[in-house]
Formats: sequence, structure tokens, C-alpha cells
Amino acid sequence: MCRQPYKYLLICWLLISSLLTGCAQKVPKKALVDSLGKSWDRTIPGNFSRQSKAAFDSTQLTIFLKRYPKLDVFATEISTFYHKRNFALAWYDNGKVIEQAGNLTNRVLNLQNEGIKQIPPYKRILDSLFYNNDPQSSQPDVQLELMLTAQYFLFSKVAWGGMNDSVSTSVNWYVPRKKVSYGDYLDSLLKAPASQTRVKEPVYRQYELLRAYLRKYRELDMAESWPPIIYNARSRKLGDTSATVQIVKSRLYKFGDYSGDTTSHLFEPGLVNALKNFQNRYGLTSNGILDRATCLQLSVPLKKLIQQIIVNMERSRWLPVSITGDYISVNIPEFKMHVYHADSLLWSCDVVVGKSVHQTTVFYGEIKYVVFSPYWNVPPSIVSKEVIPGIKRNSDYLSKQNMEIIGHSDGLPVVRQKPGNINSLGLVKFLFPNSYNIYLHDTPSKYLFGESSRDFSHGCIRIKEPVKLAEFLLKDRPEWNAGTISQAMHSGKEKYITLKNKVPVFIAYFTAFIDRNNKINFRKDIYDRDNKLAATIISGNGNY
Repeated sequence: MCRQPYKYLLICWLLISSLLTGCAQKVPKKALVDSLGKSWDRTIPGNFSRQSKAAFDSTQLTIFLKRYPKLDVFATEISTFYHKRNFALAWYDNGKVIEQAGNLTNRVLNLQNEGIKQIPPYKRILDSLFYNNDPQSSQPDVQLELMLTAQYFLFSKVAWGGMNDSVSTSVNWYVPRKKVSYGDYLDSLLKAPASQTRVKEPVYRQYELLRAYLRKYRELDMAESWPPIIYNARSRKLGDTSATVQIVKSRLYKFGDYSGDTTSHLFEPGLVNALKNFQNRYGLTSNGILDRATCLQLSVPLKKLIQQIIVNMERSRWLPVSITGDYISVNIPEFKMHVYHADSLLWSCDVVVGKSVHQTTVFYGEIKYVVFSPYWNVPPSIVSKEVIPGIKRNSDYLSKQNMEIIGHSDGLPVVRQKPGNINSLGLVKFLFPNSYNIYLHDTPSKYLFGESSRDFSHGCIRIKEPVKLAEFLLKDRPEWNAGTISQAMHSGKEKYITLKNKVPVFIAYFTAFIDRNNKINFRKDIYDRDNKLAATIISGNGNY
């Protein structure tokens, strides 16, 4: 019986970071994971292949696994798959190898195109079995059949599932890993008609987009030398002329930012626009000037960019695939918050994230409360390092900071800042209970949003457009409109609003990603997270 596949479980940006002392809430980590489990543990059911006439004896599977012991790790998946099919052949139809078999073989034999260093076991045997298969024969080769299925499960694990949980945990990944029934997905894959050249893979959409750029950048690296571009004050702005300008034009042309004359030495308007495109893709100040920061980014070796792409492909493997409804994503290195409904990006705004010594944690939460005119419960670390020294310097420190002592704990005063315009949380905060003391909030320090690199906080996330977010979260509450929201924000009295429907929040860490214009973006690895993961991938010891 055919079954319609469930919708894939999707998310947007996510990833990485470390514990921090920020803005105070406490909820057990296990409770968060349990709340996600019901939705993320769902498999991706597919449809059984219609071919049922040609089958093989189950004992041949036992013989196969003894002959190829490195594939025995997938024995359970293979056995379950064929038991469901009554051991009907999956990769043959009317005695001929189906098209999907060739697609799989090509992917397995070229794992490097997936950004994977691992060499699949029995690679040469797969190559021999498939390419020496007699296309005129009507007698299926059971060895090829079983090798294809075993290699499918290997491929699905390394290319779609990624390295195991110990690796993601070691880089402070606190988002529950996706869980997919690859056996059920294989049913869907085999059922796809030959005319359907593209089958949606069970992996976060950024993965495939990054894979395309991996191929492009590797081709560039093989074809080009990539010497550094030295900053030259005579080659930085509109109207300047120099050989450096011509080199920059050529490089930007290869990156896809420039489409003009690459032989000219004149700094003309087309180059200004091209530089702005490039600067936007790297999160630089978009001024169209060939300044020092832009020269530095243009000089990054291609191999470094390739490594950055591969690292973020691996992160994409860990993510759930799809989600419906409203959700919010914050990409830490991008310093941006994105608001989505399903696959549709509704709007984005700038954010301020934790500095390197107070890193914003990467995890999943669900916004449950909007709090207008909030108190700020000052974390003990800030009390000891900032408040107490401030009181010692100035007896009016608490009054000037609009703070009060409301008790004592563990030898320290318990301090909170009253609601108001100078409150560190601004005029509204958005709570999603978690054990990392992280939430979204307004800020009185609006000038920080003018910086291109915005890692200034103690770990919580300051948002540039808090009113817009409040309106979005309360859109199903007619009593909360622009007027009542503004009134509550300026009332000076703390007020909690419980959302009717909690809104998922994903805190992400992508240093390479594809934007809505299908352009690759790179960002600075502000928490130095890429190198550790890259080393694990390059070593080939990623515990796939």
C-alpha cells in the first residue's frame, strides 16, 4: 500500500557555542530535549518499490555480510529493509539495473564532492560490480544488489546524517540532532519515477546549496593562483587607476560580483557596485571602497574558503530538515535575526550577540512570554565584577543605574535594575525557557547596531526592532496593537504576556551560507569554532 510522505521537519540557521553567564532563567536541559522529541523523532516514511516478482534467498544476505565485514555495521538496517520487501530486489526492474543505482554509485564513488574525506569501504568492488555489470543480461546480480543497499546506508549516514553525537557535542552543539529513517527514505527514492531527476534529500537545504559552491571553489582553486591583494591608497576609490584595480576586477568577476571589463585599470562605477556586493557577502561595511578590510578578505586563500564551506556543510547535516508555521532564527556570526513562516522569510533585523568571553550558546528554544517594562536580574558574575566595584567607587552607583538590592545569596547582594529607559534589557524582553540564561531583548545602546561586527553582549541577544517582534508574536491577540504595546513598554511596570502558541527559536552558527539571492556569504568565525570541526573532518576520524 502506498503512503504519502510526511512533511519534512525544517529549520533555518543554527549552531554552536558555549555556556555563559548572561541574563537569568533556569530550566533543565532534559526538559527542552524532551519537548522536541515528539516532533523530531518522527521518521520520513516513504513508499515501497512496486517491484516484487524478483527476490533472493535471505541466506545470501548473511553470506554477503560475512564477505564484506566492514558493512556489517548496517546489518540491522539492511535486514529490516529487505524483510519489509519480502527480499524483493530493490535496484532492479525487469532484470535491469534502475537509474537510481547509477546515481547512488556516482555519489558514493565521489564522496569528496560531499565535502567528506572518508573513503567508503569496498569502493573498488562497488565500482567493479556496477560498471562491469552486463546491461544485456536479464539475470540480476545479487552481490551488486546488496552492495548498493549497503552503500546507500553508508552514504545516508555520512552525507546526510554526518558525524556522530560525540562530535557535535564536542563543539558545543546543543540542538537536538535530526532523526531520519533512511530505510523508509530509500523506499521513496526507489519509487521515484525515472523522469524525476531530482528527489528532495533528507538534509537541510543549505547542504545542497553549499555543495554546489564547493564544486565551484574547487574548480577555481585548481585553475587559479591566488596571490594576496596589497592595499594601495591610490587604488581604493572611484576614478583611481592602477594594476591593482584590474586584479581586483578579475577576482570579483570569478566570484560572480563583477560583470564589466576585467582588462581595464580604471576604478569605474561598475567596480563600486561589485565591491558593495562582495562586502555585503562578507558582512563588511558596504561602501564600495577598496579599503584594507576588503583587500584582506579578497586575499583569503581559496583553500581556506573551501574548508569553511565544508565545515558548514557538516553543520547542515546535523539539522532537522523542515518545519511549518512561524519560527525565528538567529545566526550568530551574521549578527542577524530572521523571522520565517515555513520556507518564507518574512523579515530580518540586526542583532548584538555575546562577546568571545561571554559567548551566546547555540541551541533551540520556544518563546513563551513577552515581558514589557522588564526588570533586569543582574547575574552574580556582573554583580561581583561590575556592580560591587561600582558601589565602592561611588555611593550613588545604584541610584544612577536605577538598581536596587533585594536580598543576598552566596555572599553577594541580589541586584535588579528597575524598568525604564536605561534598563539594560530595554523596554521589552522575549523569554524562551532554557538552561543557558539566554533570551532576546531590547537595548538602550542603539548605537551598537551601527557597527559591522556586533559581539558586545554578556550572552543574551539584543535586537534592533523589538517593537516589530512584539507585534509579530502578539498578532493573534487583537488587544495588543501598536498603541497598547507602546503603552506597556513605557509604563514602568513589568507585565508578562503568555503567548497562545509558543514560537520556535533557533540560535545558529553558520560562517558560510547561501542567501535568498543564491549567493554564498562568508562571516568571521568570531568564537573560533570552525578550526576544531575542520580538524576533525580533515583527519578522517569523525566517527561517522
